[in-house]
Amino acid sequence: MSAMTPPAPRPHLNAHLAEFGTTIFAEMSALAVRTGAINLGQGFPDTDGPEEVREAAVRALRDGRGNQYPPGPGVPELRLAIAAHQRTRYGLTYDPDREVLVTAGATEAIAASLLALVAPGDEVVALEPYYDSYAASIAMAGGRRVPVTLRPDPAGGPDSRGFRLDLDELRDAVTDRTRLILLNTPHNPTGTVLTRAELTAIAELAVERDLLVVTDEVYEHLVFDGEHIPIASLPGMRERTVTISSAGKTLSFTGWKVGWITATPELVTAVRTAKQFLTYVSSGPFQYAIAEGLTLPESYFAGLREELRAKRDLLAAGLADAGFTVHRPAGTYFITTDITPLGAADGIDFCLALPERCGVVAIPTSVFYDDKEAGRSLVRFAFCKRTEVLEEAVQRLKSW
Repeated sequence: MSAMTPPAPRPHLNAHLAEFGTTIFAEMSALAVRTGAINLGQGFPDTDGPEEVREAAVRALRDGRGNQYPPGPGVPELRLAIAAHQRTRYGLTYDPDREVLVTAGATEAIAASLLALVAPGDEVVALEPYYDSYAASIAMAGGRRVPVTLRPDPAGGPDSRGFRLDLDELRDAVTDRTRLILLNTPHNPTGTVLTRAELTAIAELAVERDLLVVTDEVYEHLVFDGEHIPIASLPGMRERTVTISSAGKTLSFTGWKVGWITATPELVTAVRTAKQFLTYVSSGPFQYAIAEGLTLPESYFAGLREELRAKRDLLAAGLADAGFTVHRPAGTYFITTDITPLGAADGIDFCLALPERCGVVAIPTSVFYDDKEAGRSLVRFAFCKRTEVLEEAVQRLKSW
């Protein structure tokens, strides 16, 4: 009797995730630790947020609030604060009991929204370059991502308009298989802030083609040029929009992982159905602290914005002096640069060499593209660091 040929080993990783490995943020942060380089790669501040918000978390811990499972939709105090924030700032009224859902950061909100709303074979139009969890979440849902590329102003410099959206390209990307448009404004990694005219055109397209919109607005308070306009506030959009935000960037407590969505009861119910099987609940005591943080006076939000504007300008000027083409961001924590004037062509090779050569870590922007060539020479730097750290990084970068 002849021996049977053993079957070929089956890959452990689900085929939908085969293209994804360790995130670039983890890889480059590990490189920063290993080399002792200044980490301008991952977007987290190197100082804590407001002391009163931190003390609110300590008080919640001591008072026994949130030490056990919090309510699935989030603690009532935070849901009330989120609803008040949307109403006060944008004139958007949401029922805190039925139209607000607290999540484990914006990353879970994105994953839960796409898992809930995208069926296998559905197309999701996303602005490229995009935060890496978008592609992974679309893949886990069995959807197909359709990128629409933001194009840089080739002039660069202090008067650059950064990266802009081609609305004709967006319209052409929508087909009969399109389920939703995935937006991000202010946009990571380019710093683009979509204008009212651009958002109005997107809204008209969504209404015309009966599309859902999932919009990531975690940098809503970090707009330096222009204004943040939630697309849900435009005609016909509240009933078809899932708005995502979080406290990590606004309050500088990224490790707490407190995010949320606001949407109609039907959309919140759909997203909650997926979310309950991801983390179920999280960040109990921190939810009470974030509720207090959202009620901080406007002077706090304005002060944070002005502080980061000054840091943006410092790093942008230093990068330009070092020879980079700088695409000036209108918002977020990040500056995108082109390394071509430095005699370099490949952002991945450049970023791998940068820590040893200059003692600085950055992120190659091509990892956020399907069209790798479009982002091949682009590199992203984070400026959410102490001023003295940015000044030292600028000095080091001049040695390239």
